[in-house]
Parts: sequence; structure tokens; C-alpha cells
Amino acid sequence: MAEPLRLLIDRTDTPIGELVIVADREGRLRAIDWTDYEARLLRLLRLHYGEHGFVLEPERNPGGLTQVMRAWFTGDLGVIASLPVETGGTPFQRTVWAALREIPCGTTVSYSELARRIGRPAAVRAVGMANGANPVGIVVPCHRVVGANGTLTGYGGGLERKRWLLAHEGYRKEVP
Repeated sequence: MAEPLRLLIDRTDTPIGELVIVADREGRLRAIDWTDYEARLLRLLRLHYGEHGFVLEPERNPGGLTQVMRAWFTGDLGVIASLPVETGGTPFQRTVWAALREIPCGTTVSYSELARRIGRPAAVRAVGMANGANPVGIVVPCHRVVGANGTLTGYGGGLERKRWLLAHEGYRKEVP
């Protein structure tokens, strides 16, 4: 039986709540979520790595990722653009998550536009599901996806956080 994947976990305060950061020993971000959704984070880790496929070990600033996230929240918005990320997920989900990283900071796209960008224009619902299963929010910016009419929809951390994240990134359009 293979040894479980050893993952490092840290927490940091942000203006919109405490963030949980999970990294591997190579300094790649594996998961990130809000502490009030930590059960969801653990569920996603079990889904991606198996019920007994990982262990979490507390560590301060694993791979420097906690410091990077603090810098992002204090206004260094470019600091996460090339942050190393390693996720599980299906090939389709990873395609969607890669496309999310291509959405420029301070802009948004609709789910249908995201589906078009990955070459699957009819897969709008599946794109929405993949967006919702994103284990590394903020860095893989699922909050930059909005409804077709520009309204805020479906952010796992709550719409108030989505509104804050978009405003923090300088999104200029009024967010309904």
C-alpha cells in the first residue's frame, strides 16, 4: 500500500475571513478555502486523493504560500499569477481551471464565455460544475465568472466575498 500524500496546512487571517492553505512538500498549492468551509475543503481532498490518500501536517508558511496570499490581500495582485498549483480532478475540470487562470485580474467572463474558451460551447452547465469544484479558489480565480447578464452567481465562499474579491482586483463595473 502506498504511503499517503503528506500535505502541509496553514491558516491566515484576511479582511474577509480566515483562509486555509494546503500545500505539498514541493511548495505547490493543493487547496485553499475559508475556515468556515473547511469541511468542504476536506471533502475535496478526499475526493481527489482518496479517503486515506493524504495526511495533513500543520506548518507555518508552507512553501512561502501563506506569505504570498498575505501579499495578495494587501494589494500585490500579481503575486499569485504564476503560483505553482497541483490539483486532482478530471481532465475536463483541469481544463476549466486552467482557463480560469487566463482571465485577467480585474475582469470577469460568463460561464458561457468560459465554455466557449475551452472549445466546449455547449458545456456551460459542466463548466459551472467544474468551477464549483475548484479546490484552489482565488489563485484559480473562479470568482471572476459571473452570470450571462453580469450578475454575481455561485461563489462557494459566498457572494459577499465574491463581491469583495472582484472589488479588490479593481473590477470597475458595478457588481449587482
